[in-house]
Amino acid sequence: MDLLMNTLKKIEKIDYSLDESTQKRLDSLTKPQGSLGILEDIARQVVDITKDQYPKMQNKVIFTMAGDHGVAEEGVSAFPKEVTPQMVLNFINGGAGINVLAGHVGARVIVVDMGVAQDLNVNSSSLKVKKVAYGTKNMAKGPAMTKEEAVRSIEGGIEAFEDEFSNGIDIVGTGDMGIGNTTPSSAITSVITKEAVENVTGRGTGITDNSLANKIRTIKKSIEVNCPDSKDALDVLAKVGGFEIGGIVGLILAASSRRVPVVIDGFISGAAALIAYQLEPSVKDYMISAHSSAEKGHRVIHDYIGLKPLLEFNLRLGEGTGAALGITIIEASIKILTEMATFQSASVPEKT
Repeated sequence: MDLLMNTLKKIEKIDYSLDESTQKRLDSLTKPQGSLGILEDIARQVVDITKDQYPKMQNKVIFTMAGDHGVAEEGVSAFPKEVTPQMVLNFINGGAGINVLAGHVGARVIVVDMGVAQDLNVNSSSLKVKKVAYGTKNMAKGPAMTKEEAVRSIEGGIEAFEDEFSNGIDIVGTGDMGIGNTTPSSAITSVITKEAVENVTGRGTGITDNSLANKIRTIKKSIEVNCPDSKDALDVLAKVGGFEIGGIVGLILAASSRRVPVVIDGFISGAAALIAYQLEPSVKDYMISAHSSAEKGHRVIHDYIGLKPLLEFNLRLGEGTGAALGITIIEASIKILTEMATFQSASVPEKT
């Protein structure tokens, strides 16, 4: 608990003291003022986060947090839980969607075993093992984890970030892997936002109508059985969460404490963002939402926190794939700020 509390204490409210000078720089560039729209907004936000008027985007890292879920035994996913370790090995071997997109944007992928239901027995620099347990318990029958395990999952995410921070991190993206994990994410979203389960639950990996109805029933039962306290983020995580969700919470908190921009991926990362936001509302301004996923609960999360996604590509893969695409847009915004000529340097007449 000490690591979590100390990390929370280090998160500063952004003071926006560099906003005016950054805006003057943007307005002096060889373009009509405001003509690059959201790219200019992003550039200002990154300057405010980093307190660097010429921020760098050399070290880009995406953390893919992995964990299994006991609730998968309720038939809430189209895939068996054995897929989780298989996909983790695929990440490590470089064959997954996240590897392709991370390579495209020049980001390194760090895979973190937060609670995969078997030992991976792989020696790789891209794998960190912060295993809390071999998967969560079935939340439809009782708490997914103990409160102590919830804290350990968050602190595992903090440790994973801090372990890698010495290698350089200018921007970080969140990612996930865990069969069945849209179910706890929907439960978390419903509890914290107080939105009806039906309005935050989607098809995940592509389940049938009957399976979707079963998924909704399972989430409702899980909330009824566990009675999570919507005002206690740790209680919500413990009762209806997941180890990889906790890991992403820790990642968001750690990055915010280090003034590193955090690019939030899809629905599972969004559920983690809700928990992090409940723990420390100041993290909102350190987060940039990469996209709005195909999961309808993701929109509810954005509205609740007050985030505006950069893209709407109908993505629903997770892994950090959306975050990778978001990072390339953010990098473009910084290049505009730091590399584009000013009217004065280019000897171009300004607007009269």
